[in-house]
Amino acid sequence: MFLKNVLIAHRGYHNINKGIPENSMLSFSKAVRYGYTIELDVRLTKDDKIIVFHDANLKRVCGVNKMVDDLTYEELLDYNLFDTNCKIPLFSDVLKLVNGKVGLLIEIKTGKKGRKLEQKLSEMLDNYNGLFAIQSSNPFSLLWFKKHKRKYVIGVLASDFKDRYDINNIKKNISKTLIFDILLKVDFVSYDVKALPNSYVDKKKNKKIILGWTVKTKKEYEKYIKYCDNLICDDIDFIKK
Repeated sequence: MFLKNVLIAHRGYHNINKGIPENSMLSFSKAVRYGYTIELDVRLTKDDKIIVFHDANLKRVCGVNKMVDDLTYEELLDYNLFDTNCKIPLFSDVLKLVNGKVGLLIEIKTGKKGRKLEQKLSEMLDNYNGLFAIQSSNPFSLLWFKKHKRKYVIGVLASDFKDRYDINNIKKNISKTLIFDILLKVDFVSYDVKALPNSYVDKKKNKKIILGWTVKTKKEYEKYIKYCDNLICDDIDFIKK
């Protein structure tokens, strides 16, 4: 399974101090160059284009207080990623760049359009000649893939969300305990390393792949790799230090 073979570059192999923003064509080309699996985020624009972008709002990355799904892709091209010349990429352009050279770990960022993203994404992936896996914290998204794309590798994204005050306790408990896996029977679990170790993940470890997110330092890597089969890492340069 490719998810276990090499480290996973979180939002590509990015380092803003070197002018390489997250989820950019630059970060993806660097990950390809070094042979790392790429983790990335997909969401829909107002005109139903699949873009690679993490946040629902442009403020953190592009400096403007606008919602991504209120804008067309053409309108999004007015903005740059952080203080660089990089633009928000289309997912189709990322597929052309990667072209099967490394694996893709695709996180579904669902908006207000139901399952349209899953449908449009699968139409692209059905014609893609490369390794990929789908992950989401949204059980309805994962259920869609289980029903319509049974051959896809899918995983649940989970945490105890202890520090998230915008998530109610019921949702936190559902995520923490991985209870939805009884119904979903996913191929892998992608779990917040800050919530490790715990018994819920331990029970899954010999049955499916466990990924940990997000590791930022060599010290964290050494601490959490014992609980996981692989880690999703920011700025993987720390591995070389």
